[in-house]
Amino acid sequence: MRAKQENKAWNGIKTNDSWAIFKIMGEFVKGYEKLSQIGPCVSVFGSARTKPDQKYYKLTERIAQKIVDHGYGVITGGGPGIMEAGNKGAHLAGGTSVGLNIELPFEQHDNPYIDHDKSLDFDYFFVRKVMFVKYSQGFVVMPGGFGTLDELFEAITLIQTNKIDKFPIILVGTEYWGGLIDWIKSTLLDGFQNISDGDIDLVQVVDTEDEVIAILDDFYDEYNLSPNF
Repeated sequence: MRAKQENKAWNGIKTNDSWAIFKIMGEFVKGYEKLSQIGPCVSVFGSARTKPDQKYYKLTERIAQKIVDHGYGVITGGGPGIMEAGNKGAHLAGGTSVGLNIELPFEQHDNPYIDHDKSLDFDYFFVRKVMFVKYSQGFVVMPGGFGTLDELFEAITLIQTNKIDKFPIILVGTEYWGGLIDWIKSTLLDGFQNISDGDIDLVQVVDTEDEVIAILDDFYDEYNLSPNF
């Protein structure tokens, strides 16, 4: 009897997985159609828990405004905190403000600074991450938690393995990211040789909005703006 119940459950799972393919395809199609029309953007990542009175919220807002002033739109995860600050800065500067929202049990809700026609909802993290990478001309990574680290290391890995074209990955906040960079250098590179010498150069650490813009401008003086794969 128990074996039959387990088989039934397993068969049900397989059936659900098969039908889920169509939902996944739908999310990809919707994302590709919408984002391909928006133009060059920079993705801004960071913690949903950052409050409007905190310095990295205010810095993110200024960075987003500068990004718009230099001809890019801004893409965020669409939620509160750093994401809200990124969309707010883009909105106040009169630029493109995109939000790629995800259903979560806590923290995530749409912020009010996303352009009404540029708010997309996703059920699948991996589909959403493809959209961030494919249509971003750069990643600006503010202090954040596991989700921020997930986006950061996925982008580094894809560039490192030549699965996508190289683009700027900019970590903002030496006080926050310095320890991680030191660990990567001392442990991953020097201690265990698990990365190559040039891999550490895939990311740059800065502290100001002017430094962020300088990196983006310097990079795109050399490379053309285009989707990354």
